[in-house]
Amino acid sequence: MWQPKKIAVLGAGTMGHGIAQVAAQHGIATSLFDPSPEALARGLAAVGENLGKGVSRGKVTDAQMRATLERLHANPDRDAALAGAELVVEAVPESLELKKRIFAELGELPPSVLLATNTSSLPVGEMAAAARHPERVVGMHFFNPVHLMPLLEVVRAETTGEEAVTRAVDVGETLGKECIVVRDRPGFATSRLGVVLGLEAIRMLEEGVASAEDIDKAMTLGYRHPLGPLRLTDLIGLDVRLAIAEHLHRTLGADGFRPPALLRRLVEEGKLGKKTGEGFYRWS
Repeated sequence: MWQPKKIAVLGAGTMGHGIAQVAAQHGIATSLFDPSPEALARGLAAVGENLGKGVSRGKVTDAQMRATLERLHANPDRDAALAGAELVVEAVPESLELKKRIFAELGELPPSVLLATNTSSLPVGEMAAAARHPERVVGMHFFNPVHLMPLLEVVRAETTGEEAVTRAVDVGETLGKECIVVRDRPGFATSRLGVVLGLEAIRMLEEGVASAEDIDKAMTLGYRHPLGPLRLTDLIGLDVRLAIAEHLHRTLGADGFRPPALLRRLVEEGKLGKKTGEGFYRWS
């Protein structure tokens, strides 16, 4: 089983710092890059808070927390963060043009370096086409919160080599994840199913079918979902869900992916979910 000696994660946001935390927890030297010192500080603080909660609940020992933090290094210098990395995971905002630009730059790294994107819906093949040696570009879609969610969706583009897929699955298993391998199609498997459910729940709320709480209870108690679709949307971010819905509606054309007016209005009002304190729920 392949295990990289060092991983570099680009982007210290919710997904980026979560991926970095899990890699460091599983014994891998990890470099977390973000051009914003403030974002790096917030990311490290979130990792510390996650580990602290693990200690208080008896899931993590003090020694494991210290070892994880020692293996995790935040760096605002991208070249320094990338130095010696055998796997680079891009976890920047969901902008295809931004990601293509990053992969064009990452393509200059030695061809032995595995390049992965954490995108939840954007075409991996278009990112790979921007890089040299596109056969080493693969999707590694983690789920939020990364340290708790057991799934890793490995996305194979048409140009992705078998070795890249195998290595991505090896890394996922090293990080304690269950892996699924899917083809590079709009929304992959998880976003395509999850988004259409979430959007229908928003339409039901918009139509006054039931309250947000009762719609969520319908799925948690009736279908044994761990979270209801509206609470999950708050955790993901309403702006993120809107961007994915727009992409899927544009590429697949199905009405089920058409963003509801309520979702657009809340995003315009800055009510993006837990990260802003209010979405479909109020968060303290």
